[in-house]
Amino acid sequence: MTGTPHVVRDVMTHTVLALRHGAAFKDIVKALQQWQVSAAPVLDDGGRVVGVVSEADLVRREEARTGVPVGYGQVRSGPDLAEAASTTAAALMTTPAVTVGPEAPLPEAARRMARHGVKRLPVVDADGLLQGVVSRADLLKVFMRDDEDIAEEIRREILPHLFPDSAEWVRAQVRDGVVTLTGRVPDTALVPVAAGWVRGVDGVVAVECTLAGPPRRPDLDPDLPDARYTPPGRGRTSRAPEGGGGP
Repeated sequence: MTGTPHVVRDVMTHTVLALRHGAAFKDIVKALQQWQVSAAPVLDDGGRVVGVVSEADLVRREEARTGVPVGYGQVRSGPDLAEAASTTAAALMTTPAVTVGPEAPLPEAARRMARHGVKRLPVVDADGLLQGVVSRADLLKVFMRDDEDIAEEIRREILPHLFPDSAEWVRAQVRDGVVTLTGRVPDTALVPVAAGWVRGVDGVVAVECTLAGPPRRPDLDPDLPDARYTPPGRGRTSRAPEGGGGP
C-alpha cells in the first residue's frame, strides 16, 4: 500500500481537549474558547468517555435557566455567573457519547457523524479510553491525495487481482480525483466489480468506466471455401496439375 490514510487513526487529532465530569460551567466556556473547538468529550475518573459537552449544550442551559435566548460566550456577572459556575459537565453533557474506534474505516466515521448530526467524534479504544478526536475536516484530508498516487494504488492493488492475465491492457488515469478506466478485459462481469473497488480507494471522487470485453471474431461465411493451407500428403492426396507436365 502507499501509506495513505484508510482508518480513523491515520487522520484523527491526537492532542485534544477533554473535560472532567466535575468541570464547572465557566471553566468549560473558557476551555472551549481557548482551544477554539465547539465541543469536548467528558471523562470519568478512570479516563473513559462518558459524554460530550458542546456549545449547543451550554446555550440550552442558559436559555432554560433565564427563558431568554443567549449567544454562546456571552459574558454574565454577579449572581448569574455564580449560578452557572455551579453547573458541571456531568449535568450539561450529552450522553451516551457517540464515539468511534481508531481502526474504523473513514466512511464509517462519516456515516456516524451524518446520522447523529455531529461535527466531531471522540476516538476511543476497546476500554472506552480517549485516544483522540476525528472531525469532518480530518475526513476530508483523504481528498488532498495526489492523482498519480491514487492511480498507482489502483494499478498495483486492484487491476492485477481482478485481471491477472490482462491487467496490462487496462489503463487507469486520474484527474482531480476522477478515475477513468479504459481497455479490454476477458470477462465483462468483472467490470462493475472493478468500478466498485476503485470507488472505495481513498481520494477517489468518481469513477468513469469504459472497460469492454474481448473483440468479437467475425463468423466465416459457410459458403466460402476454407482458405487454410494443408501441406501435400497431410489429410488429402496430392495430384499433378492438369494440362500435363510430362513428356
